[in-house]
Amino acid sequence: MDSSIMTSIHVLARIVPAIGIFFYASESTSKPRFYSGIVSAVLGSFLSYSFLEPLFTPVGMPLATVALYILAFGAACIGMCLGVLLPMILPGICFGTWLAILLGMFLPNYTMLYMNIALPLAALVGAIFSVRFRAMMLMLATVLESGALVGCFINLNLFFCILSVVTGHDYLPITTGRSYDYLVPMTSQLYLGLSWIIFSMMGLVIIAVRQGGMLPPALAPPASASPAHKESIKEPPVYYQPPPASPDTYNMFDPADLPPRLAEYANMVYSACEDLGNYFGFQDSSVRNQAEHLLILLSNNRRYMNSHILPPAAQPPSPIHALHAKVFSNYMKWCRAMGTSPNFAKVSSAVSAPPAVASRVVDLVLFFCIWGECSNLRHMPECMWFLYHKMMEEYILCEGYTQTRSLYEGHFVDNVVHPIYEIVVENMKSKKDHLERRNYDDFNEFFWSRNCLKFQYCSEISIGSVDEENLFRFGGRLPGEHYPSIAEGMKHAPKSFLEKRSWLRGLMALFRILEWHLVTFYLLSVIAFSRELVWGWVYTLQVASGVFWIFNSLQVTFGILEVWAVYPGIQLTGTVVCGFVFSLGARFLILVYQTMYLMWTFGPATGESQTYLGIQADANFWWWQYVWLSLLCMIPWFIEASMQLYPASSTALYTSRNDYVQSFLNILFPLSRLYVGKEVHESFGHTAVYLFYWATLMAWKLFFSYIFEVYSMVLPTLELCDDYINFPDQSFAKMCVVLTMRWLPQFLVYLIDMSIWYAVWQAFAGTAVGFSDNLGDVKTMKDIRDNFGRAPELFCQKMLSPDAGSRRGSSASFLSKSSSFGSESQALLGSDPHQLQSYVNRLLDVRIQKWVMFSAAWNEIIDHFRQEDIISNRERDNLKFSRFDGFSQAIYLPVFQTAGVMDDVITVLESPRDDQPSGSATDEEFFKPIMEHVTMKTAVFEVWELGTYLIQKILGSVHERDIQAITGLVLKWTENGSLGRHLSLVKIRHAMNNFIHLVSILEKGIGRRKPAVKTRKVIEQPAKPASKGMRKVMSATSLSLTSIEGDKSFQKGRKESSDRVIIIDALRDQARDKLRGVVQAIKGLLQNSDFDTESRDVLDRLTFLLSMENGFLWDDAYASDQLDILSKDVVFKQVLSKLHGLVACHPDDVVPKSKEARHRLTFFVNSLFMDMPNAPSIHDMFSWNVLTPYYSEDVIYNKGDLEKRTDELGVSTLLYLQTLFRGDWENFLERNEIKDPEKIWSKKCMKETRIWASLRAQTLFRTVSGMMYNEKALRLLANLERMDDGTTNDLLGEKFGYVVSCQIYGTMKKNQDSKAEDIEELLHRYPHLRVAYIDTIRLNRAGAAVSYSVLIKSDGNGGIEEIYRVRLPGNPVVGEGKPENQNHAMIFTRGEFIQTIDMNQEGYFEESLKMRNALQEFAKREGPLPTTILGLREHIFTGSVSSLANYMALQETSFVTLGQRVLTKPLRIRLHYGHPDVFDKLFFITRGGISKSSKGINLSEDIFAGYNNAIRGGQVSFKEYVQVGKGRDVGMSQIYKFEAKLSQGAAEQSLSRDVYRLCHRLDFCRLLSFYFGGIGHYFSNVLTVLTIYCVVYLMAVLAVFDMEKIGDRKITPMGTIQMLLGGLGLLQTIPLYATLGVERGWWTSLREILYVFITGGPLHFMFHIQTKAHYMTQTILVGGAKYRATGRGFVTQHTPMDEQFRFFASSHLYLGVELAAGLIIMGIFTDAGQYFGRTWSLWLASLSFLASPFWFNPLSFEWNVVVNDYKTFLDWMSGTTGGPSKSWSQWWNEENSYFKSICFASKMFYVVKSVLFVLVANGIRTSDLFKANLTLNKPWINISGLLIAIVMLFALRGVFKSAQGNLPYAARQTISIIIFLGIITGLFILFLEDSDAIRYSLAGYYLTGAVCQIGLLFGVKMVKNLYYIHDLVCGHIIFIPLFVMAGLQLPHYIQTWLLYHNALSSDVVVSDILRYA
Repeated sequence: MDSSIMTSIHVLARIVPAIGIFFYASESTSKPRFYSGIVSAVLGSFLSYSFLEPLFTPVGMPLATVALYILAFGAACIGMCLGVLLPMILPGICFGTWLAILLGMFLPNYTMLYMNIALPLAALVGAIFSVRFRAMMLMLATVLESGALVGCFINLNLFFCILSVVTGHDYLPITTGRSYDYLVPMTSQLYLGLSWIIFSMMGLVIIAVRQGGMLPPALAPPASASPAHKESIKEPPVYYQPPPASPDTYNMFDPADLPPRLAEYANMVYSACEDLGNYFGFQDSSVRNQAEHLLILLSNNRRYMNSHILPPAAQPPSPIHALHAKVFSNYMKWCRAMGTSPNFAKVSSAVSAPPAVASRVVDLVLFFCIWGECSNLRHMPECMWFLYHKMMEEYILCEGYTQTRSLYEGHFVDNVVHPIYEIVVENMKSKKDHLERRNYDDFNEFFWSRNCLKFQYCSEISIGSVDEENLFRFGGRLPGEHYPSIAEGMKHAPKSFLEKRSWLRGLMALFRILEWHLVTFYLLSVIAFSRELVWGWVYTLQVASGVFWIFNSLQVTFGILEVWAVYPGIQLTGTVVCGFVFSLGARFLILVYQTMYLMWTFGPATGESQTYLGIQADANFWWWQYVWLSLLCMIPWFIEASMQLYPASSTALYTSRNDYVQSFLNILFPLSRLYVGKEVHESFGHTAVYLFYWATLMAWKLFFSYIFEVYSMVLPTLELCDDYINFPDQSFAKMCVVLTMRWLPQFLVYLIDMSIWYAVWQAFAGTAVGFSDNLGDVKTMKDIRDNFGRAPELFCQKMLSPDAGSRRGSSASFLSKSSSFGSESQALLGSDPHQLQSYVNRLLDVRIQKWVMFSAAWNEIIDHFRQEDIISNRERDNLKFSRFDGFSQAIYLPVFQTAGVMDDVITVLESPRDDQPSGSATDEEFFKPIMEHVTMKTAVFEVWELGTYLIQKILGSVHERDIQAITGLVLKWTENGSLGRHLSLVKIRHAMNNFIHLVSILEKGIGRRKPAVKTRKVIEQPAKPASKGMRKVMSATSLSLTSIEGDKSFQKGRKESSDRVIIIDALRDQARDKLRGVVQAIKGLLQNSDFDTESRDVLDRLTFLLSMENGFLWDDAYASDQLDILSKDVVFKQVLSKLHGLVACHPDDVVPKSKEARHRLTFFVNSLFMDMPNAPSIHDMFSWNVLTPYYSEDVIYNKGDLEKRTDELGVSTLLYLQTLFRGDWENFLERNEIKDPEKIWSKKCMKETRIWASLRAQTLFRTVSGMMYNEKALRLLANLERMDDGTTNDLLGEKFGYVVSCQIYGTMKKNQDSKAEDIEELLHRYPHLRVAYIDTIRLNRAGAAVSYSVLIKSDGNGGIEEIYRVRLPGNPVVGEGKPENQNHAMIFTRGEFIQTIDMNQEGYFEESLKMRNALQEFAKREGPLPTTILGLREHIFTGSVSSLANYMALQETSFVTLGQRVLTKPLRIRLHYGHPDVFDKLFFITRGGISKSSKGINLSEDIFAGYNNAIRGGQVSFKEYVQVGKGRDVGMSQIYKFEAKLSQGAAEQSLSRDVYRLCHRLDFCRLLSFYFGGIGHYFSNVLTVLTIYCVVYLMAVLAVFDMEKIGDRKITPMGTIQMLLGGLGLLQTIPLYATLGVERGWWTSLREILYVFITGGPLHFMFHIQTKAHYMTQTILVGGAKYRATGRGFVTQHTPMDEQFRFFASSHLYLGVELAAGLIIMGIFTDAGQYFGRTWSLWLASLSFLASPFWFNPLSFEWNVVVNDYKTFLDWMSGTTGGPSKSWSQWWNEENSYFKSICFASKMFYVVKSVLFVLVANGIRTSDLFKANLTLNKPWINISGLLIAIVMLFALRGVFKSAQGNLPYAARQTISIIIFLGIITGLFILFLEDSDAIRYSLAGYYLTGAVCQIGLLFGVKMVKNLYYIHDLVCGHIIFIPLFVMAGLQLPHYIQTWLLYHNALSSDVVVSDILRYA
């Protein structure tokens, strides 16, 4: 019975494929190229097997058989490639060959000579016929081949018969003993030949039936050019025209009143604009826009005419020449590539200027006008150059004619741009995948071929009546001559690159990296085996020489993949085909001989002479043949390897003009045929550095891998092989499978671990570079104090131009007139032309000038801090420089700098001098330590001057003469060096303490004092008014003292008050007490008063001061009046505040509380010590614009937004912000003098409240206000450089601009969206801000619309003014939204550079001061290529919210600082990873723009700017002395979406042409840097998860099948893998540690890393390894990449379980459960022991996938929350309607919808997984686990009956569920409970009575998984029910620990503390938020 069943199965296994062959063969005519490849593959495989089998069989090794099959498979692949490449002749060759073989079967006595002659001759004849009858030959070849294949399936003897005919041997029938191998029992050669013919005829009949005839369908004729026709005359289309803009409206400059710098070129530019605008029909608004653009560019290029910028010999003749050379550099390259001469204007009659200048102006105007109206065509740079080339050609041909052409406005966009746009849109809007639609790059690359020059640029000539004779003038062609339009050419242009969805696409790009890993792994294995087996060096060398075979086989594989990559959509030229055929054919032929020689070298008879190919020789002979042949094919590799050491040589080769070199490259190096990629190299010096970096890294990696990954596997491998040799039951195949299973994890880790070592090397290199750049020199406020004295010098040297402070512009000044550097609108922005000019003229000391200028900038920075509310008023006063009118010093140091210094001074004075005998020191020696310390010296001067002023003001006029006398004597002692002789300064601490008390009391009370309405006592005023302040002390060469001769007699005749009225005044009494203490202490300082008259005089005066009854100390009314006067004296209070900080504050008291303020200040001061280019003058600085794309995010929060309770927060936004930024909120209330928080919504404060909140969220207002600091910074710098306001305003328009591209502002305006009003508010707030938007106007009810790019500004009177309106060919958002939004607004930018800023970024005023310096980096040239992108570092400002936010902030900080730093230096491969990079605008607008925009493939649009830049010869620099703020995602789901978006973007990148071309063009070391520093991160994540998956299932399979032991030898656990997976993962934190260590200090960094580990950071990072792996895999296999809006809000609210499940089930939870199940199975079956040691890292991975979503979800362990989550989850599981958020069923349908569109190749990926499940299930089923012995343990209940009962209960449940709607509630509940309990009880009894059921259940779990996976792939709906049960079980697996943790209570508090540790440590009361959430 069993044998008959097996026979039937085998018969079906032969018949079904035979039928399938006939079925697929019948479609041959529908896919000729594909079937040409198939027939060639089958023939190639068969012929190679036929000829090689006799050569391999005698070797006698199983490995030789394996090699034979490998070569046969390789031959099939080569045949497939050749058939695809040569579809014209290969079918004929195949038909001729098969026909010759068929004829040979009917020749009884043929010889081998027949086959040697007949086969080639038949193939040649077939090829000749195939050229003419291609379809016929393909059909006949398919028929013959399918007949042979079917015949071989039916009767195996046919195969052996054909084999004997080909090899020329006698045919001997062979029998296997199995009847089903010979379904047609024929053995004679003749009958077998007839059977072949019969089967072929059957195939022919099937083809005839399927295609309806015997003849193949005729091939479609090639598309011919459309016949010449006369140009159709087309009237201008009628569009809705909006009201025209006012003629007075202008953007930056009024054309009627241009500044002199622009007016110089205005006439030339305007004349050319008018002429070209009329000639080509450009829009007036666009022409006006580009005229201003060009004028500003020309004005900025004037710098090159200055000798201090360029030496006279290098200067261009004019700015026009300089700009022309830069703009047209890519055009010149394009013309060279096209083999045509460039078209530039001749002398233009429209422009009155020198010919060389006028012609260049015309060229520039034409280009910018084309660029300004090209819309989406700007993404296709060579398309723009084609348009320019053709239009200029036409313009030149028509010059000299008297009649001027005048086309209607908009002709260019209608007839040139619109036809091309329509073709682009048709493709870009297609829903098909990349393979079946063309993108921007495909269309642009059409213009890389000379074929494009055959077309005309314009679709229509719309002039009116134009006769044919005049067509030459207007169309540039002769009468009767027709060229099709370029739109027609583009319509039929093929794709130029196939973005196939496959891992192979990415593998091809990174092929060299895989090759390196394979080769080195093999060599390490050879070394390991050699060491273990003690091979001799000769034998080791012979085995190692196998690396040549690997090299060649890999190159053959790559060649095959290259053909796969261009099939079927790329049209190949003859050169390309020849290159492929030659390369593949030659390499495969060499591979065949290499394989034979190796087999003969290592055959069993090694050392003995054997005869092969008629040659008798030993193994050494064959090995040397192998070596010579290998070296021959390795020559190209050696040449390429040598060029890696000097990459400039490859550039020289690619750019060579030698025809022979180019011909050679065209054939063998396909990349050289491209227009791009010619110049991608670095200087030799830079190359040497990164070569050293990678040499050391690779050496260490190889050493480590050898020890831990390779050598550890040698002994187990030898033992396995020993078992195979010595045990008869071991098979070669089984040994190979087991060896593969054991080596695979090791090799996967070998592929991964280099990324770990890269992280370590990156940390070392980044630290070294950071220290060399002086990064982290200033980490704390103490470091600022220590370095503050050097800051002014560096500030003036680097950040001010050389003529700052000079006498140029003598009416200008640096300082504000007001004494407070106060408000944002007044201070230091040039409002007063005579500010402090008297001071400037007196400050002859250059150093003082530098301090003054630095103080001006510093105070502005601090004022902006206060405006932003990150510091309080007191902190502001402590941080600012002080200035007091009438005082001796121009500025006084900030309090934070001098606080506590006086204490240090007193300590110095008190300390004994070891080097001086007591009392013998002179003043100079005594004060030497103080005088040498700048801050101490300054503090002493300030205390003296301000202190004496304070005392004098307190004591008033009564004591004035005494105070002046005393101070005059002290100054005299100071000057003559006798201070130490008169005063005992070691006792000064007591005096100072009393003085501090006095100052503290006054400072505390004077501000709150309410003065009396009238004075209490009138005293006589002295004749001479008191001086306001004291003279400058010890800073001038001579000081004049007040004469004291007339004051020696005491004034006894003062009036005394007779009435003693008691006046209660606490402040007065306290001040008196402290003042007495001060005076007494000073008296105690005096020495030698007995014999020194001056000391005696001071003592007497002090005594008199203490005793004067009408003085301050005794006269109550007088004293109170004095304090009343002082309470109203602003200067006094400022001095008092300054003095209080100077003497009474500890340094820690004056440090700002805000972490943000401290970071920004330390970074700013630190940046002054870094390598920053010196600033040029504002006239000569580079100009730049900022561009921000905006869609519909928040602009400014309104009251409703702030008070509304959001789902994400659970509380109102305002409460959240007040809690999170508590200190800032208090500062805000203080600044606005709000005492009652309820008043924040008053009319006065509402606007400020909205702004405060908006500046703490990721809003447009925050971004714009930050970026507009650039304007304020330039104004300040202009003021410091003494420019007048008019010049400053003109230069600002030239040098800086800001355009926000608000894509849907027009729609918002129409819909009366409040965001439109907020945008307008921004325009009014910042007059220089511009907003660009897309205005779409419907034309009719059918939906036709016209789109415009519009630029608007504020009119200055509360209105909005439209400046430009440029009509577009259609809606410009065709591809990805963000780059299209940027592209449409790009035409409104000005300047030479453009900085792209995202909506989640902000600028800082202090950083804006350095932008002028940063732009100078473009003037430097660090390598052979120009700098075209400047990267700036980012400061992440969202790290304080929670642990998750902190992880993201730390991760991002490491990437945007250390990661970018190392990629730039030393690796030289930094690209563009996003904003806030600055682009060389002119470079990019002529090469495709600042981002790519094709849908899907350019999902990560920013990175493609970097790729494009590198492949087109640009260089990237990265500088860290400027920072821009950046916000990151802060919630679990936000971060998940963000990581998913990046992973999908990386997957699309791996499919793109940019990555492929760049990878093949970079030298190997830069390729490694590119891989590991960029896209390789995502590949490594995929490999990491794959390794975890493989190791789990490897260990499970080995355990289940009892294969953990090797024979009966010791057990070999996989412990090494655990160490590599888990332990080495810790090394990934080293870059983060290094980043923080450099900038914050090593101890701080270590603490931060420890916090990350304690709070669950490893779980988070492992979780997102799977996020990246899942989405990258899904995108590569399936597609569906799309922009994911992560949201930029705040997230603190608990996310319900059902939502968590929806988010993470497919990507994490399923895998986590699967891994856990595999580990449990392995634990059940394993005998190896050491379970935890072998699985800890795998359990950690499973735990992170399952637990992370809940650990990082607030309140996950709160009992009530868990209970509610459980109810919600069950409701969701049982829901049927309401969308995915309400129903598991609908969610499941949506989540798995992509399986419908998955291709067959991708399905195989999942089929392999299913096979793995089946394997595990079978292993469990056949194991002895829980095996029941029913004879010994007879069950009490019949098992069969129990099973039937359980099945019936399930069936009953299904019936009940469908009918339950008709039953009452009680009955429904009762029946469902009974059925549920019945099923549970039945299953429990089943498992109890029959333990086999447990084993079968485990096996059934995996078998069900396999069935479900296959069912899901092929659309079987029944599997949905099984998935429902699975998800229900998974949900309960998760809920059980949640309930346990919630019941324990304590985990809830631990989670909250750890999750919000960052916020708690910042005094944020998280409970305030969570309580309301």
